[in-house]
Amino acid sequence: MDKRFIYADNAATTKVSREVIDAMLPYFTVHYGNASSIYAMGRDAKKAIETARDKVAGALGCESREIYFTSCGSEADNWAIRGICETLSAKGKNHIITSVFEHHAILHTCQALEKKGFDVTYIPVDENGLIDPQDIKKAITPKTALVSIMYANNEIGTIQPISEIGSICKEAGVLFHTDAVQAVGHVHIDVKEQNIDLLSLSGHKIHAQKGIGALYIRKGINIPNLIFGGAQERNRRAGTENVPAIVGLGVAIEEAVKDIDARAEKITKLRNRLIDGILTLPRTRLNGDRDKRLPGNCNISIEGVEGESLLLMLDMAGICASSGSACTSGSLDPSHVLLAIGLRHEVAHGSLRLSIDESTTDEDVDYILEVLPPIVKRLRDMSPLWETINKQ
Repeated sequence: MDKRFIYADNAATTKVSREVIDAMLPYFTVHYGNASSIYAMGRDAKKAIETARDKVAGALGCESREIYFTSCGSEADNWAIRGICETLSAKGKNHIITSVFEHHAILHTCQALEKKGFDVTYIPVDENGLIDPQDIKKAITPKTALVSIMYANNEIGTIQPISEIGSICKEAGVLFHTDAVQAVGHVHIDVKEQNIDLLSLSGHKIHAQKGIGALYIRKGINIPNLIFGGAQERNRRAGTENVPAIVGLGVAIEEAVKDIDARAEKITKLRNRLIDGILTLPRTRLNGDRDKRLPGNCNISIEGVEGESLLLMLDMAGICASSGSACTSGSLDPSHVLLAIGLRHEVAHGSLRLSIDESTTDEDVDYILEVLPPIVKRLRDMSPLWETINKQ
C-alpha cells in the first residue's frame, strides 16, 4: 500500500477550518481596530467580539454575559479554580474535590493550592475511567469550596456523568466546575440543565486557532481577576482582545454544534472499526468505557511495545498519533490516567491514542489497520521481554 498522510491526533489539536480562516482574515487586514477604541473601526471590532460571545453562549445554553474569553483552556481552568478558592477561603471554605485523572491544568493548580493550605480530595475512577457520583457526594463537607471534574478525559475519552454530579453539587450548595475542553462540540452541553457553574473550553480542539479559549461563569458568581490592568471582558480579564481569534472561536463552535448528532454517528462508526481492528492483535486492551466515550477517541494498550517507538514508526508510515496528552509528551513517566484505571507501568507505556474527526475516511482506517500490525510485530520481535510477556 502506498504511503499516505493521516492525521489522527485531533485530541491534541485540530486543523483550522476554512470557515474559521475566512472569518478571521478581515480582522487582520480591514477591521483591525482595537475593540476598546470609540471610533468606528474599534466599535466594529467590539461588535464582532460580542457576536462571537453570543455564539459561544448559544452552544452552551447560557447568557452571553456569562462568557469570558481567555487565551486557552488551561488559563480558564486556572482562573476558575484559583478564583473560586481565593473568594471562598475567606469564608472558611478551603476544600477542593477533583478526580485522580484530570488534565494537569487542574491537577497542578490543585497541588499549588495544597501548598497554600487547601485540602484536596482526589476521587478515584473505576477500570473504565468512570467516576461514581456517590463518591463525590460522600466527599463534600461544609468546607468544600469547589468540585472540579472534567467532562471527558483527554486521553481515554471517557465521558463522566456530569448531570448527576451537577445535581449533587447543587443540592449540597457547592460550586461545580468542569473542564470541557475535549467535550465541547462533540457532545450536547447545556450548563443550566446540567447545573454547571463554571466551564472551560479551548478553540484549537474544534478547528479554531491555538491561543483562544473561554470560561463560562454562572451569573451571580463572584470571581477575582486572574489578570489585572484594563477594563476588558467587563473588567474581569485585562488585556487587548485578540479579535481575530475570538471571531474564529465563535465560528468554530457554531459549526461544531451544528449537525452534532450526524457527525458523531459517522465518527463513532469509524472509531469502532479502528477499535475492533486493533483489538484483533494479541495482548491488547481498550482503555476507557466502550460506549461512554468521545466519538473520535480510540485508546488501546499494546503489550510488548514501547509507546515512543510505536509513534515514531507510525510517523514514518505517515500516521500522526499519540500515546496520551500532548501536554505531557516530553515526559518519560507513564500516563497518570492509565495508571489511575489500574494499568501496570509497563502496559501504560505502550498505549496508542488515535483521535479522529469528520475528515477521517474509511480508507484512512483501512490504512491504519494495515500498517499497524507489522509495526507491532517488528517492535515485539525486537523486544527482549515480549517472549516472557506472551507466555504469561
